[in-house]
Amino acid sequence: MEEENLGQPLLKKRYYQNCPGCKVDRAKELGTDVSIRNISYIWMTVLCGTLPIASLFPFVYFMVKDFNVAESEEDISAYAGYVGSSFMLGRSLTSILWGIMSDRYGRKPVIIIGVMTVVVFNTLFGLSTNLWMAISMRFFLGSLNGLLGPVKAYTTEIFIEEKQALGLSSVVAAWGVGLVIGPALGGYLAQPTLKYPHLFPKDSFWDKFPYFLPCFVISVFAFVVAIACIWLPETLHYHNGSKESNDNVEAAEVDSSEIKKDKSIFLNWPLMSSIIVYCVFSLHDIAYQEVFSLWAVSPRRLGGLNFTTNDVGNVMAISGFAMMIYQLALYPSLQKACGPVNLARITGALSIPLLQSYPFMTLLSGSTLYLVLNIASILRYLMFETISTGLFLLQNRAVEQHQRGAANGFAMTAMSAFKIIGPAGGGALLAWSQKRLSASFLPGTHVVFLVLNIVEGVGVILMFKPFLGEKKEKPMEQLQ
Repeated sequence: MEEENLGQPLLKKRYYQNCPGCKVDRAKELGTDVSIRNISYIWMTVLCGTLPIASLFPFVYFMVKDFNVAESEEDISAYAGYVGSSFMLGRSLTSILWGIMSDRYGRKPVIIIGVMTVVVFNTLFGLSTNLWMAISMRFFLGSLNGLLGPVKAYTTEIFIEEKQALGLSSVVAAWGVGLVIGPALGGYLAQPTLKYPHLFPKDSFWDKFPYFLPCFVISVFAFVVAIACIWLPETLHYHNGSKESNDNVEAAEVDSSEIKKDKSIFLNWPLMSSIIVYCVFSLHDIAYQEVFSLWAVSPRRLGGLNFTTNDVGNVMAISGFAMMIYQLALYPSLQKACGPVNLARITGALSIPLLQSYPFMTLLSGSTLYLVLNIASILRYLMFETISTGLFLLQNRAVEQHQRGAANGFAMTAMSAFKIIGPAGGGALLAWSQKRLSASFLPGTHVVFLVLNIVEGVGVILMFKPFLGEKKEKPMEQLQ
């Protein structure tokens, strides 16, 4: 028997025996419990996509310095920005292509290819011996790693509708934690012969490649995830040798007049406006991460904090732990009370004075500096997570399920394009600011954080009407 008519008669759903998507849909209909296995897959794959993005920030300053390409110490930050931007350049060029491939060949193969890309090119990046090799490996890592977009679409397809918000929240939580834990790993594990000489002796392999260890640890994790993804359920539908979407499976449920009303995603203003706002905040976020790490490890005479990579790793680890607790325990209640958009507006406005206080931390030292910096870092990451989660929920609510793959692919491309500017622009701006420490107006890093706040301010303004649109919910009688 090729197909089975199961489920409630009014829904007229058809399940094909050899279709992986039908198996997923049937499992969702038979039970409403959230699968811990599915959430684990989401966390593992998202971490594989995010850990390499920012893991280099604590040590890229020292890596570029070891390459001996900078004419002066002030120029190191600019070259470090090029290394950071190369990943986003690669991802911006291929995100739509990977989204199309996931629609055609399935979410699972694209996700596995993305994870294996981390294994190969993140390892090679740790073995870089010159600036161009480092930039090339980061570029290939970004261009061949197209898993984040398909994971977002996969998340909406693997959970029942009532649990999709939890699934999307898991994506955002894992993504945010990865962007914090990544730098923590980079900070703890870079230059191991200096930090752990009893385990990694001088003149050994680890001394020749001092930045390989954090990359290797992330690559080993990715290899384990790649093996685990063999059992990843596929959500794409295969019927009679052809590939169909969820919407085609349930075509009997959808009135043909409804389909004709679907607009192009580019004409969907609630979607496009939320993507534009998200791109502005993404630019701000990646620039902040680049600037913060470079500023923290810069010497005091250049307006920095003279931190070690371990110090930066400690700050990142504490922020990541706090963000995990916040996302899982506090955010749902706050979001329910204020709404995702209003909460994002409030936190965006509060983050501006917080960020402008950073340059004044150079006046502190010792335990006071560590305490103040950790509090500021925790608040800043919690605020960004609040903003990004709200906008991400807004994007996915602005389109129907059959358009979410294309919407997420375009969002990833646009976000990556904006993030190309962040590391290069932030590094160049910091390098320029370190040459004007004695300026009478906004000396040193004061001008850097002012520029970051201008970007943040633009994002906050765009979150208000008439720019930001919200999808109008259908009346309940139309949904019944």
